[in-house]
Parts: sequence; structure tokens; C-alpha cells
Amino acid sequence: MASGWAQDGAVQDQIDATVDSEVERAKNSMPKGKSLTHCEACDAVIPEPRRKAIQGVRLCIQCQSEQEKKGRTSWYNRAGSKDSQLR
Repeated sequence: MASGWAQDGAVQDQIDATVDSEVERAKNSMPKGKSLTHCEACDAVIPEPRRKAIQGVRLCIQCQSEQEKKGRTSWYNRAGSKDSQLR
């Protein structure tokens, strides 16, 4: 069921596009390669269990948490105007 000028499924299409975009961003931000033994930001030792669990880890938990707080994104799909897609 569409509302206004929106085509059937337009809302779901926008939700799907937002989720797909966020999944792609997350995949691209995952570390790759060999894990470091020391954090590249603060030089703290990265525990062996963390290095084994996350391939290519480069930051300690504290620095990783701080970086993730800075990089928070909204779940709003900015690829297109909400109003132009749904009305």
C-alpha cells in the first residue's frame, strides 16, 4: 500500500537501501591483514585473545571504543531525500 505519490514498496526500498549501505560501510571498515601486538594509537599491548579473535586488529579496546564513538552514523539514508522518495 502506497501513500501519496510513493510507489508500492517505496518505504521498504528505502529501508533496504539504508541497511545495505550500512552493511557495506561496516565491511569496508573491518581490519585486514596481520594483527599488531601493540596498539598503533597508544602503544599499549593488544592481548593475544583479541589478536586471535579479530584478524588484522590494530587498536586496543579503549582506542577502538573511542574511534567508534567518533564514527557513529545515523540510520537515515542520505543517498536521497526522504520527502522526494516517499511523497
